[in-house]
Amino acid sequence: MDDGFDKLRDLLKEQNYPSVYFFKFIVKAEDDKMVDIKRCFEETAEFSTRPSKTGKYVSVSIKEMMLSTEDIIERYKAVNKIEGVIAL
Repeated sequence: MDDGFDKLRDLLKEQNYPSVYFFKFIVKAEDDKMVDIKRCFEETAEFSTRPSKTGKYVSVSIKEMMLSTEDIIERYKAVNKIEGVIAL
């Protein structure tokens, strides 16, 4: 079954685990969106944000220790359920 993450799986198949993975997303500058994104990650994940020049959007960077490729994909799937979030 193709879930749209086959290319990412191929890119990550040589990765050694556990390792820190860097996620990056763009989202409208709304507090509830940030809360929803944070809920998709463990409490130990490191978050940093940077507003766009106009302040309408926020770049969200997240570092988290991941144990497998499938754990990474599960994070992306969870965030993809949030309306208006763009994964980079």
